[in-house]
Amino acid sequence: MTHIRTLCLSAALVFPGMAPGAEGDGVAHASAPRAEQSQAQPTIASTMDAEISSVEQQVVAAADAMPESKFNFSPVTLNLPGSDYKGVRTFALQVKHVGASNYAIWSPLTGDKFPDDFIGGDGPQSLKSKAEILRFLKDSFALGHKAAATLTTQNMLQPAEHSQSLRLHLAMFGVAHAFDHYGQMVEYLRMNGIVPPASR
Repeated sequence: MTHIRTLCLSAALVFPGMAPGAEGDGVAHASAPRAEQSQAQPTIASTMDAEISSVEQQVVAAADAMPESKFNFSPVTLNLPGSDYKGVRTFALQVKHVGASNYAIWSPLTGDKFPDDFIGGDGPQSLKSKAEILRFLKDSFALGHKAAATLTTQNMLQPAEHSQSLRLHLAMFGVAHAFDHYGQMVEYLRMNGIVPPASR
């Protein structure tokens, strides 16, 4: 649903004459300005930035909700009958993976160099404490906001720098990927008797 809303807003930006409420006969009509007209018109950059803010809020809150003593939790420790969790990431690695992936996905939009120690998907091994991991996560979303700001209706369907993917696709994929791992983080919280902040 989020992606449909984004694409509809994009279409409205590219084809403003087809936007809801727009006059289709090409004639200027005198009318009292509506309240929404006084607000800033959405752009592809502002729309994508709002999507990034949405996933950022939920992922960061979920990461912060897990006590540091449980940051290395993995479902494998529960020994659930019939389960096969061998090799799955710990909670800390889930969070670091989101951060490292954000850098990998959004750096082609900003032109920032992807750090060598982020390669492998789990982020820098040097990050151990909850505070360090949360800072890494938040910094990765800051890059996402920087990436969103680069989008225009003129460049959003062009390939990103050093990538074959379209700029709009990368911006949206970063959001989708983070939400995927948010779902896994929620399960880890629930397994530890913690209600995710977004569900409280």
